Amino acid sequence: MNGVTGFEGFMARLGDNAERFPDRRALVFCRGGGEEEVHTYRSLDLAARSVGAWLATKVTPGERVLLSYPSGLGFVTAFLGCLHAGAVAVPVPVPDTYRRQYDRVTAVCRDAEPALVLTDADRAEAVSAWISHSGLGVEVAVMGRGEPGRRAELSRDALAFLQYTSGSTSEAKGVMVRHGDLVDNILVGSRLLDLTEGPRFCSWLPVYHDMGLVAMILLPLYLGGTTVLMSPTDFLRRPWVWLDLIGKYGAEVSAAPNFAYDLCARRVTDQQVRGMDLSSWRHACNGAEPIDAGTLARFADRFAVAGLKPEALTAGYGMAEATLFISGTASGRPPVVTRADPGALARDTLLPDDAGRPLVSCGRPGVMDVRIVDPDTHTELPDGRVGEIWVRGDGVASGYWRKEEETRHCFGATTGSGESGFLRTGDLGVLADGELYVTGRIKDMVIVNGRNLYPHDIERAVAGLVPAMENLPSCVFSVTVPHEEIVIVQEIRTRAVTEETLTRLAGEIRSALGRRLGVTVANVSFVRPGTIPKTTSGKIRRGTARELFVSGRLDARHEDLSAGVIGHHRGGVS
Repeated sequence: MNGVTGFEGFMARLGDNAERFPDRRALVFCRGGGEEEVHTYRSLDLAARSVGAWLATKVTPGERVLLSYPSGLGFVTAFLGCLHAGAVAVPVPVPDTYRRQYDRVTAVCRDAEPALVLTDADRAEAVSAWISHSGLGVEVAVMGRGEPGRRAELSRDALAFLQYTSGSTSEAKGVMVRHGDLVDNILVGSRLLDLTEGPRFCSWLPVYHDMGLVAMILLPLYLGGTTVLMSPTDFLRRPWVWLDLIGKYGAEVSAAPNFAYDLCARRVTDQQVRGMDLSSWRHACNGAEPIDAGTLARFADRFAVAGLKPEALTAGYGMAEATLFISGTASGRPPVVTRADPGALARDTLLPDDAGRPLVSCGRPGVMDVRIVDPDTHTELPDGRVGEIWVRGDGVASGYWRKEEETRHCFGATTGSGESGFLRTGDLGVLADGELYVTGRIKDMVIVNGRNLYPHDIERAVAGLVPAMENLPSCVFSVTVPHEEIVIVQEIRTRAVTEETLTRLAGEIRSALGRRLGVTVANVSFVRPGTIPKTTSGKIRRGTARELFVSGRLDARHEDLSAGVIGHHRGGVS
């Protein structure tokens, strides 16, 4: 008996792996000082079953357990213990002094209504204080152990975990991932990455995010592989260590958002590169945020001397609502990059133009059924036309936790021709020659004078215009006063920078964007570093930034605004 009715669930597969290769390393956590913490398949399976037995005395199957852990083996053991006991895991970051993250984790806890909060001994006091201060009234416990027993009897449709979305365009929502969804989407990922038994992975990604959890931990465990983990904080402090671990452990797969590849290309020194061996890296997966063709080229050139192959670069597209995997670059070939006429793209059409905007393909979606659909009429669009990306296939989640209206809108959509069962992603994209190009988010789209403009294109054009803005983010959105006007919020190092200088820089930004993109920008707001709101995964929260700007709560260092925005700015902009 595998303990899961009708199909081989994740924990049954983990138990099989423990029997087949008990002494193989399943997880290795590398601390900053170089020491290792290791779980073999035998020890991981035993730990998960022991924790599951203990949890069964605390919660009943179907009840939620909030997991508030840093990256490490403790989180993985607690998560697998939840699956064993039939509890619904809810991964969240450890609440910290960063107000927005603190508020977000509190909102997740209220929404999920967990029966228990699990954390480690080092953070139990802080997590208990957070629960008490927030008035949540939930028991906080440090993970315990019991006598290992049988897995809870669960069907494919039983809820496995709630993956709360990053909330880049709205409040976070809990995606309901069933046990069947998890296994099905892991198999989609293994096909996209062309993986067989025993792959080697390496990751610094937060364990409470879908890419860090599903792609970098659960996928290799299902396939009997090995994952080497390090903390996100260690990566940000010393990005070269990530690449060094890939070489040291011979990792074949590692994933990160675009910013991480850019950071490595800029900050890893020549001496550090000379000590690396990246020849084992078959999939340098780039996803979770818009992929920059320039970053791919710089990263490939920078680390070619370390044995990185150009075809190792893998552009991927996925989302929590699909459990994770949707499409990715085919194994053994570099991502396809197409230069698009920006004028045609503004009219929702992809036309090749050698001097145009470079778009990075996220591969040929052969595993999942992907359509491009008019978001208003639900009519399927032909190749070359930009519309909303709709997805159908194995592993798509069942909906949002306790959000019926949002679930009806996004899940189980029907095309104009009557085909049903599609997930509406909210992303804009285009299919051309079989390749999927993701162009932006519907809610982020800026429409000015009939032109459809993508905020990240404008943000990239602003990047690095002056040294005081180097490596600092910008945020672009529009306001209606009464016509749509673009607003750029730019973080800047303002020490010893005068008001006169800031006024001049605002003018330079306007001029540069006019030349490069043909965009008229009437409003520039300079803020101090760290002001622009982001999700816990580093995505810019443009909607939140817009709300702060409109209400005058952005705490700007200097603003250069149009008369229309000044007239409506403090009173509220629609």
